[in-house]
Amino acid sequence: MNTLRLRIQFEDRVGIVRDVSQVISPRNINIVSLQVLPNNMYLEVEYSGEKEEGILQRELCSIPGVQQVEPIEVMPHEEKERQIRAVLDSVSDGIIAVDRKGKITVFNPACEKILRMSSEQALGKNMSEVLSMDIPMIDSLRNGESYDNREIMITTPRGRHHYLSTGRPIKDQDGRGIGMVAALKDMSQVRDLVYSVTKPSMLTFDDIIYGSEAMERVIVLAKRVARSDSTVMIRGESGTGKELFARAIHMNSPRRNKPFVPLNCAALPDSLLESELFGYADGAFTGAKKGGKQGLFEFAHEGTLFLDEIGELTPHLQAKLLRVLQDGKVRRIGDGHEMVVNVRVIAATNRDLEEMLTRGGFREDLYYRLNVFPIRLPTLRERPEDIPFLVQHFLKKFGQEPGKEFTGISVGALRMLTRHRWVGNVRELENVIVRAINLVEKGEIKPEHIILDEGRFTKRENPHEDENGNPVSLKEAAAQAELDTLQTALKTHGSARKAAKALGVSHTTVLNKIRRFGLAGEKVSS
Repeated sequence: MNTLRLRIQFEDRVGIVRDVSQVISPRNINIVSLQVLPNNMYLEVEYSGEKEEGILQRELCSIPGVQQVEPIEVMPHEEKERQIRAVLDSVSDGIIAVDRKGKITVFNPACEKILRMSSEQALGKNMSEVLSMDIPMIDSLRNGESYDNREIMITTPRGRHHYLSTGRPIKDQDGRGIGMVAALKDMSQVRDLVYSVTKPSMLTFDDIIYGSEAMERVIVLAKRVARSDSTVMIRGESGTGKELFARAIHMNSPRRNKPFVPLNCAALPDSLLESELFGYADGAFTGAKKGGKQGLFEFAHEGTLFLDEIGELTPHLQAKLLRVLQDGKVRRIGDGHEMVVNVRVIAATNRDLEEMLTRGGFREDLYYRLNVFPIRLPTLRERPEDIPFLVQHFLKKFGQEPGKEFTGISVGALRMLTRHRWVGNVRELENVIVRAINLVEKGEIKPEHIILDEGRFTKRENPHEDENGNPVSLKEAAAQAELDTLQTALKTHGSARKAAKALGVSHTTVLNKIRRFGLAGEKVSS
């Protein structure tokens, strides 16, 4: 049998469909499909020969009100279905639709890939069987409400999976719900998209300014370490460039196109630090974000997590970090399920972890987990030959202000810089150069433009007298007493957080005073 598709154009009147049927029925022609639109009827029939096709078209044209009859290639509903199928097949989001009873009616190729399931396995089944009872689609089908960008966790025989979902109810012309359609996006794709938009310009080993053999040896080692997937421990005083090296290691590794996520462990209180690292489940605590929140371990999946000031972690967080490093799994606060994460950890500290081990302030098992590849960054005092290179770099970086007739730096000023102790290392040198550039009106930087940080508070034998034996002011005496108390607390308790608790002030207050008194380069976290 042959198939014939016709478009019948007519003047709208009552009984036109009946008249068309009366032409077709006596000939025992099978009507495959019939679609009526305003002033147009689309007919698909089966016929036996070309002669019959011509007779049928002539008789249809003789019906009163019929203006034109012409063959067509595709029925309108077929064309629309093909367009919808092309759209569903081309989008990167998983599209899943269900009827009013929750049975799956649409399951596009992206959904097959995201949910790791073929459409044959899903179509016709209830979504609670294929996905989970605890998904927003079920609630939306019940209450007819839309939802946007909801995080959902689905546990299947193939593991626990993390998605972002947006859903819309399907309603009939009377506003009654007849189904539901939802878009799914794998959370790893969301992370990659967010990182591609928000990632900062990453630094490489080529951006590290040096000329000394000491730094050359460190960089050669760091480049070798970067190619592996092991944890790295970067040691060095404040201002030596620990985060710079961490970023360079990431950019020289196979993970370079995945997220680099930095976190200063000393900058947040314990409870907030825990939720930032591990995330939390929906309703985990009062004020928790609806739907929960992913932690930095999840966000850094397949990338690098840089934990600065690792020595500031409390024993509780040390134990949780050790578990992640050992098992490669993370559990959100308040959640009963674990998620597999693939994260490379780079840790950094300016504290003496070995001393902390002897005092019980740092877990020995965590120390060995982190210290797989130790890298020690030399201080600026140990590599004074790098100072001219760094000075030229900072002059080029900060000396391009409009209206400045700036020509460089004098030999005398450079000699002053190379002889300074640089307790703040490269960060302190940068500050001094910026300060000098602002002081120069024209010409080159001279010794009088170099203002070194010599005003740091130092302990005197008699706190009530200055270096010349003259009585100090009340303000200076109070500051000296404050310094003495702070140094004693830090030495006794070993960390800024514990010292803050002993002194009855906030952790932030202690950190601010450490910076004020210039103690950031000593054996205490900044």
